[in-house]
Amino acid sequence: MKGLAVMKCRKRVLVSWCALFICWFAGIGCDRDTTNPGGVPSGVSRANKNVPLLDPNNLPKTMAGVAGIELVLIPAGEFTMGEAGGEPDEQPPHRVTISRPFYLGKYEVTQAQWKQIMGTNPSKFVGDDLPVDSISWKDVQDFIQRLNDAGDALFYRLPTEAEWEYACRAGTTGKYYGDLDATTWYFDNAGGKTHPVGKKTPNAFGLHDMQGNVREWCQDWYDDFYYKKSPAEDPTGPTNGLWRVIRGGSYFANSAACRSAVRYKLDPELKLESVGFRVAASIR
Repeated sequence: MKGLAVMKCRKRVLVSWCALFICWFAGIGCDRDTTNPGGVPSGVSRANKNVPLLDPNNLPKTMAGVAGIELVLIPAGEFTMGEAGGEPDEQPPHRVTISRPFYLGKYEVTQAQWKQIMGTNPSKFVGDDLPVDSISWKDVQDFIQRLNDAGDALFYRLPTEAEWEYACRAGTTGKYYGDLDATTWYFDNAGGKTHPVGKKTPNAFGLHDMQGNVREWCQDWYDDFYYKKSPAEDPTGPTNGLWRVIRGGSYFANSAACRSAVRYKLDPELKLESVGFRVAASIR
């Protein structure tokens, strides 16, 4: 009787282990997307594990990123952020150092690029070469995550507010980086709608539409008084907040609202037809 009890016990243990193994094996299959093996989001190529790292001492001036996003190298440097006599949240003007070069989209992200990555088009103004609009800050984070899942040599992100203004000014110190009608789609010349990216004169860094067409999301939380306590090197904004920063003018903005120093705040879940974005990237 004792031997029979031992045999039954061993049998129960064996059955339990078999059940666990079957569940584990089945779980492997269930976790995989059969239409997208490896978990890479739709519209993004599988990560290339053999992508060479970029040499930080010999970076290319331009690069083609995921989804054909054209990127321009923005050199490290210093500038005066803000504007004396501007809005209260643009003051005080203060010197800021961008200590490392980074890449920034030559153009605002287009609807064709958004559709390639996300599979949808939320925009009010429809056209493949128009900037994507009506997307929230949180939507943009999903887009950026999918770019990073592609696994190329860059880490994609939104620019910080300081990086954005530094890149927008491109060495200039005035209200605008050039003649507004030549560089910018805004209220006076846009006809109440967005326009294809890259049709206006770029700034000295080769960036188009920085002051108009659509406003652009930045990574930072917004604080009215941040400039009074901002660090002098590579500021990244407050550690928390209610709103995210948006920068630049739009097709619906008057000339004063297109200045390089203008700051705006927006709920990160809100979607406006006048707001889009451009991608920044750091080397991995």
